[in-house]
Amino acid sequence: MNLKSVYIFLLVLVLSASCSDFRQIMKSDDWQKKYDAALKYYEEKDYYRATMLLEEILPIIRGSKTAEEAQYYYAYAHYYQRKYVLSAHYFQQFYETYSRSKYATEAMFMHAYSLYQESPVHSLDQSSTVEAIDAMQLFINKYPYSDYKERAENIMDELQAKLEVKAYDNALLYYQLGDYKAAIIAFNNFQNDYPDSDLNEEISYWKLAAQFQLAEQSITSKQKERYYTTIEYYQSFIDKYPESKFVKEAESIYEICITKIRKDTLDSKALAKP
Repeated sequence: MNLKSVYIFLLVLVLSASCSDFRQIMKSDDWQKKYDAALKYYEEKDYYRATMLLEEILPIIRGSKTAEEAQYYYAYAHYYQRKYVLSAHYFQQFYETYSRSKYATEAMFMHAYSLYQESPVHSLDQSSTVEAIDAMQLFINKYPYSDYKERAENIMDELQAKLEVKAYDNALLYYQLGDYKAAIIAFNNFQNDYPDSDLNEEISYWKLAAQFQLAEQSITSKQKERYYTTIEYYQSFIDKYPESKFVKEAESIYEICITKIRKDTLDSKALAKP
């Protein structure tokens, strides 16, 4: 038998013994034995077995002094297994049940932090991101002087930025699809919802571009009015972002609008002559 085979054989023996010990503990009626084993597995980072044992004893020890600590480790055992939806639930359950616990502040933060971990990339549905922001804000409101406050605020900024990018992409998609009315509404909504966003420079330009395309595709009777609105958007854009990378494109749109309006005015005068 070579060295590799010996190693595998010994490993199998160790794992078999470990599984046998765990099964015996699970069959035991001694909750204290199970709890001590659960803590040992937890310390060894075997969170799966720790969870299974804690599930066995939590209903039995409910209302006891040990239950508080057991619930605390139970929530973390789920968190470390990356079961963030469940850990969020159990951390919430903890701070609602043990509001005076020394772990209550931490548990409330970890509830929000678990939701943060569940937040997906910005291109996906952001319902869990909104939920995480609400939970973090609730935490800050309840514990404004907590050691976790700065971390919570940084996380909220990160999540807020993700929502901004999502809203920006959604608005720009309307433009790319050629639905310029919907794009303008979406750009306006973005500016109202995120007035301090760094993306507002681009949003202002794309709103100008969308209004111009809307004017270009309009029936003749609506074009002049929509070119004037485009000019208003241009003036607002230039006043606010005179050094923007979109200045040349914006000026080009402005010049076309001026030319179109002048032509329309001259054509109207020509038609008005007897």
